[in-house]
Amino acid sequence: MSDTPAIAVQNVSYWAAHRPILEDITFDVQRGEIVSIMGMSGSGKTTLLKCLGGLLRPTSGSVIIEGADIAHLPEQALDRIRLKIGFVFQYAALFDSLSVFENVAFGLQQHRRMHPEELRQIVAQRLEDVGLSGTEHLYPAELSGGMQKRVGLARALAMDPSVLLYDEPTSGLDPVIGRTIDDLIVNTRNRFGVTSVVVSHDIETIFRISDRIVMLHEGRIVAVDTPDGLRRSSHPRVREFLYGSNGYSNVHATTVVAGEREK
Repeated sequence: MSDTPAIAVQNVSYWAAHRPILEDITFDVQRGEIVSIMGMSGSGKTTLLKCLGGLLRPTSGSVIIEGADIAHLPEQALDRIRLKIGFVFQYAALFDSLSVFENVAFGLQQHRRMHPEELRQIVAQRLEDVGLSGTEHLYPAELSGGMQKRVGLARALAMDPSVLLYDEPTSGLDPVIGRTIDDLIVNTRNRFGVTSVVVSHDIETIFRISDRIVMLHEGRIVAVDTPDGLRRSSHPRVREFLYGSNGYSNVHATTVVAGEREK
């Protein structure tokens, strides 16, 4: 990995309605790394992800992606950086009135000029990458929840991003399909070398896929560590989140052996 991180978050704070949502957040993500953000509901996870993607501007601090501080860029320059960032949204965010082909092609048609045959080939390849070859003619209502999320990933990959941001990628899916999405996130990193940030409430997903984990509590970072490091943490907030107040309720989720995470 390069010594220069793909993402550097420096002293980021975000206020809304006169109260802090994020306070003094600092961490980095190395190129090709999968970093997950975990914490209780309301801890600021999704707000932080939006700041990383340029959807929200921090009240203070810097978010440096590919060498550019997106927190302070003018809108036109920010739009150019956003083209390097792929989003996979919690509910896929597909356009219901568009076919799978049209959904995956949407960003390319908006931002690039290319021959229709080249467009067709890119869409077909990205659908193959996520295991959905031959679904171009279908509409979102005809897809399962897991298929919709894979189409969302294909759409993000079509733009050839250097950074992928995932918001609750396994939310609402049964464990078997959730595991498929976990594997897809890791395989996508392995194949394309993309830097990935994952927000999730699913502890098993987080510990299965992550190289490192950032834990938030009430808008502040309480830990940044590897999965194994967090399992051994003595920090009371970390232990409460992972194991519950009785020390046992979430223990199954944290016993995934390190070797089970694909590199």
